[in-house]
Amino acid sequence: MLVLNNVQMRYPSGTVALEDVNLKINRGEFVFLIGSSGAGKSTFIKLITKEIDPTAGSLYKGGLDITRMHKRRIPYYRRSLGIVFQDYRLLSNETVYENVAFAMRIIGKRNREIKRNVPLLLNLVGLSDRGKHFPMELSGGEQQRVAIARAVANNPDILICDEPTGNLDPETSWELIDLLMKLNRYGATIIMATHQHDIVDVLKKRVIELDKGRVVRDEDHGGYH
Repeated sequence: MLVLNNVQMRYPSGTVALEDVNLKINRGEFVFLIGSSGAGKSTFIKLITKEIDPTAGSLYKGGLDITRMHKRRIPYYRRSLGIVFQDYRLLSNETVYENVAFAMRIIGKRNREIKRNVPLLLNLVGLSDRGKHFPMELSGGEQQRVAIARAVANNPDILICDEPTGNLDPETSWELIDLLMKLNRYGATIIMATHQHDIVDVLKKRVIELDKGRVVRDEDHGGYH
């Protein structure tokens, strides 16, 4: 599904963020992306989301060469991705329902479909009773659940989670991980960047570790799901 061939990313400053990266991530995998600050995790994610292009090598998703994609195609490509950030990035002046509906509305989904699917999504993430609340009325864990509902609203091929538990306490972090595991069992491909090694060690999923831009570890402990 996602293939990186000899990918290098060198910034104008001369910093080499990724060097000779060769990876294949298959549909349905749950992959942890780990490494210290500056190891290349953020650059890896930016390449997948087409925020930047590699200075060498190529990146394919579903056989499509993303590195050669025309600018007009980028918004459509990004619709195939769901992204969850550490800081939630919710619309503070919109309700939980509207935050999730927004993701569907901007790609032209009809109101009838939105009204049918948003309650299903809120139920999926355990927030059926929070639809009329605003983000400021929710806990951090609940806000992140809204962010996940929004990220999967359009049934993306890949769900990218960039330190999704970074602002949460341990108990809430595990609740969120349980939700991501459920989505993975439903078939979602998940790439999760994290610093929390306790989660990585317990779940026994595939682990890709970066160090100074190079892949220094690629281990799959449990296969899919």
